[in-house]
Amino acid sequence: MMTAQREAQISTQAAAENSRSPFVRLTDLIAGIEPGKPVINLSVGEPQHAIPDFVGPVLAAHLAEFGRYPANKGLEPFRKAVATWLGRRYTLAKPVDAENEVLVLNGTREGLFLGALAAKRFVGGRTGKPAVLIPNPFYAAYSAGALAADCEPVYLPATRASSFLPDLGALDEALLKRTVAFYLASPSNPQGAVASRDYLDRLHALSRRFGFLVFADECYGEIYSKDKPAGMLEASGPGFPNTVVFHSLSKRSNLPGLRVGFAAGDAKFLAAFLELRNVAAPQVPGPMQHVAVAAYNDEAHVEKNRELYNAKFDLADQIIGDRYGYKRPAGGFFLWLDVSKFGGSEVATKRLWAEAGVRVVPGRYLAREQADGSNPGADYIRVAMVQDAATTGEALHRIVAVLG
Repeated sequence: MMTAQREAQISTQAAAENSRSPFVRLTDLIAGIEPGKPVINLSVGEPQHAIPDFVGPVLAAHLAEFGRYPANKGLEPFRKAVATWLGRRYTLAKPVDAENEVLVLNGTREGLFLGALAAKRFVGGRTGKPAVLIPNPFYAAYSAGALAADCEPVYLPATRASSFLPDLGALDEALLKRTVAFYLASPSNPQGAVASRDYLDRLHALSRRFGFLVFADECYGEIYSKDKPAGMLEASGPGFPNTVVFHSLSKRSNLPGLRVGFAAGDAKFLAAFLELRNVAAPQVPGPMQHVAVAAYNDEAHVEKNRELYNAKFDLADQIIGDRYGYKRPAGGFFLWLDVSKFGGSEVATKRLWAEAGVRVVPGRYLAREQADGSNPGADYIRVAMVQDAATTGEALHRIVAVLG
């Protein structure tokens, strides 16, 4: 019989393992295994398409600004470009106030992380231990922020049974009364699920009733197969109360190295967020913000980018077919493939590396164990469709050849 001390030790070890980067865990998993063929890396969601032509000239025109500290809230032209773009992209109850409802970010990772710290202070007293609700699987910055804010991360299973989104109807009042923030990714990473407008309306109603913030991670919102994903600002109405959306140029414009994004929404929260960022976050260099202005003022490169991804999903439709529970995702650029018949996510990942040289991420590493011991990602692998079409097609053929 296992002692209580041993159970606690195992629990602590599991928690420590879960807190590690999924990519570090992947490296450890395949360490010492020689790839069976020339390597194709489909593990990291780093866009490989060409950067827009305007990047170099815009940077060159503003080089002198590297000699000045920029304002932490963002340059006025940047905030105006973002506000104008949001008004074009979404059907909003009122225009976004560029002065008070937009903040520049160093990409969205640090914004999503620091947002949890600001949210705990902003929301104030909760009934019980403050909680941050997180879809499971999830982007690691969500849980890191929750833990840094000394909140309990509560993982909400996002499985096929709930259309790969958290089941809002399953949330009990006791949990909602102690909730500080609810992270939602739509399109989701890794499943590519898109929340309907009705879903967003229901979530916003809960946030107003129970006084928590909705942090909507919409970084994949410009990569979709057919219909434009709805946005959380559309559901939140005038003033965007209790709502903050996070966007980035990494996926939209193939600029992951630029590290420019923004947060927009509830002006009262963003004012508190800015106070924290003024002492805890680095400013975004002015020349980079000018590139972002050009990016948000141009849709041609975004449309071309979307066409490239859709062409690769056409390949997946043809090569993967109905294997592994595949269904073309509504948004994002990942495949979420069910490999339960092949030993689960870690076994399948090792096989694909050893026999095909294809590097993917075990879904187990992108999720956490639920109270019942299950892990919503344990039966899946995530495949990032970021390489060129020829390389992607070759990788998909290799996957089918190995797994059948």
